Amino acid sequence: MFHGKTISLLVIATSFFFLTACSKEKAPIPETGYYHSGIYFGKNFSANYQQGIADGCTTAKGEYRKSHTLFNNDQNYNDGWFLGRNRCKDQLVIEDEKEEK
Repeated sequence: MFHGKTISLLVIATSFFFLTACSKEKAPIPETGYYHSGIYFGKNFSANYQQGIADGCTTAKGEYRKSHTLFNNDQNYNDGWFLGRNRCKDQLVIEDEKEEK
């Protein structure tokens, strides 16, 4: 059976383990994969898929960009365009026009 001192050490060791796992440091960013506008999209995308992400992201941020030929004929570009547009939509910046009085 466990003695009081053994249980105390077990509790301290377990607490230390859980407390060190909850550090404020961010999780390491994967070194490989596709990033655009600071967003990690994943791994193993074709060139057209990556171009679709970039164009969709640019569109979401307020500057329309799309290769209609690729969009209509290449499913990778099409899927990438929608993914980029959806993941980057929070990066849209609308500048307030200053009214002159």
